[in-house]
Amino acid sequence: MAKILQFPSSRIQGMSFLEDRLRELLRSKGADEELMDFAANTVKDIYQSNVEAENYSFSLNLPDSIDEAGASQLQAQVEQGIGIIREENHAIIVRLIAELALAQVQLFQLQRGQGPG
Repeated sequence: MAKILQFPSSRIQGMSFLEDRLRELLRSKGADEELMDFAANTVKDIYQSNVEAENYSFSLNLPDSIDEAGASQLQAQVEQGIGIIREENHAIIVRLIAELALAQVQLFQLQRGQGPG
């Protein structure tokens, strides 16, 4: 039987990188483990609940007069356009996730009676 190599997806790698950086930042500001765990879990939960917004799916009905080459060219152009929109929206979503996570971390700190971190 062949050996199977498995690698984490780019999404998992990105979340791991983000969590590591977030923990480093909070640690440098004197955060305790409870706050770092809360922040990391908050970012992960918010991201996972919103990532589906980036999954675009639709279909186009092409006229019979379009040949295979024209259909392929049109598909490539549409995919390129969707890719540009996806990148722009991803940047917005990531920024909003960061802002929401920060607000929740600050609320968590206030509830613990420690003020904003």
